[in-house]
Amino acid sequence: MDGIHGTLAKGKCANKAPRGYKNVRISKHETHVEIDTNTAPFIQAMFKEVAKGIETPCYIRRKFARKGYNIPESSFLEMLRNKFYIGKIRVPAYKGEPEYYVNGEHEAIIDEETFYKVQEILDGKRKKTPKLSKAINPDLYLRKFLICPVCGCALTGATSSGNGGKYTYYFCCNNQKHIRMRAENVNEEFARYTAQLKPNKTVLNLYNEILKDLQNERKGESKKEVVALQNELSTVQKRINSIEDKYLDGDLTKEEYNRMLERYTKEASTIQQQVEMRENPNRSNIEPKLNYSINLINNIDSYIRNASVGVKIKLISSMFPEKIEFDGKTYRTNSYNKVLDLIYQQTNELRGVEKKSGESFSTFSASVPRPAFEIIKVRKMWVKRKMQKNTTIILCFNRLQSN
Repeated sequence: MDGIHGTLAKGKCANKAPRGYKNVRISKHETHVEIDTNTAPFIQAMFKEVAKGIETPCYIRRKFARKGYNIPESSFLEMLRNKFYIGKIRVPAYKGEPEYYVNGEHEAIIDEETFYKVQEILDGKRKKTPKLSKAINPDLYLRKFLICPVCGCALTGATSSGNGGKYTYYFCCNNQKHIRMRAENVNEEFARYTAQLKPNKTVLNLYNEILKDLQNERKGESKKEVVALQNELSTVQKRINSIEDKYLDGDLTKEEYNRMLERYTKEASTIQQQVEMRENPNRSNIEPKLNYSINLINNIDSYIRNASVGVKIKLISSMFPEKIEFDGKTYRTNSYNKVLDLIYQQTNELRGVEKKSGESFSTFSASVPRPAFEIIKVRKMWVKRKMQKNTTIILCFNRLQSN
C-alpha cells in the first residue's frame, strides 16, 4: 500500500490504464502508460459531444454503442469524471493525508476546457436552450418552437405507420383537430420562411467595423487583465514557497502542509488557465468568426435544411425569442432577436407589421442613405452602445461559430 501510494504521488499510474490508454512494459519491473490510438479518438469524440450540451450523456453513450464502441452506463459516467484524461493522477486519502491530485507523467487526451464543460453539464450547472430531456427526432426539430394558431398550445409530433410506410406529423398537443400536418412539409415551409430574410449589407458592414473596434478595445483590456493575473499568480507562488519553508522548519504538520498546498495549487492552476485564455491569439481572432457568421446570415435557409439537429436548435433559439405560429400555410412571430431585427430587412413584414414612414435605428431601411459622415458616426456610436450592453451579439457572431 505504501508503494502504490508513493507511485501515485509521483504522477505514475499504479493500476490498469483507463479506456483510451494502454499499459506498456519497458522492463521486468517497470511500465508506463501510452495513448491507445485505436480507442482514444472515440473517447475524445464522446467528451466533445457531451460538452456541446445538446444531447444527454446517456443518449450519446447509446449512439456510440450503435457504432460498435459500447461502454456500460456506470463506467461511462465514471469515465466522464476521470481527471486522468486531462493529465492528472488522483492520490487517495492515506494514513491521515487528504486526497489530492498531481500532474501525471502520461499525456492528456482531453483539454481542460472541454473536460470542465462536461463537469458543468453532469452537475446540471450549464443552461441549455432549449432544455433537452431526451434525444430530438431530426424530423421534428421544430417541436416546442411552434404553437397552434387556434388555441396557442405548443405543437408536438409523432411518427405513425400507414399505407405501407411510416409518416411523421406535427399536431396540436391540446387537440389534433386544430392542426395536423406532415412534418416534411412543415419543415420545408419553415426553411422557405427563413429564406425570405435578406440581410441589409449596409448594416452588416457597419457591424463588421464595430466588432473590430470592440475587439481592439478588448485586446487592450486583456493585456491589463493578464498583468493583474500574473501579479496574483506571483503572490500565490510566494505563499506556496512560504508554506514549504514552514513545513521544512517544522512549523506545519504534513496534514496542514498538504491541505494548504492543494488549495494554493488549485488557485494557481485556475489563474494560469485565465492567463492562457487571454494570451491565446486564436481565441481573440474575430475574422474567421465574422466570415462564418455573415455566411450563415446570408444562407440561413440552407443551414435550416442541412445542418445537424443541434445546430438547427441553436439557430432557431437565437433567432426567435418568442414562439412561432404556424397555421398550415404561413409562419408568424411577434418578435425577432434584436440584433437580427437590425441585420434583416424584412422582419416587420414577416410579422405582418407595416413599415412606418421615416427611418429608425430599430429597422434600417433597405435604401442606403447618403454618405454623410455625421450620420454614419452617430449610427456607429448608437449601435456600439447597444452591442456593449446586449449579449445577444455573442449569439449571432460568436457562439454559432463553434458549431
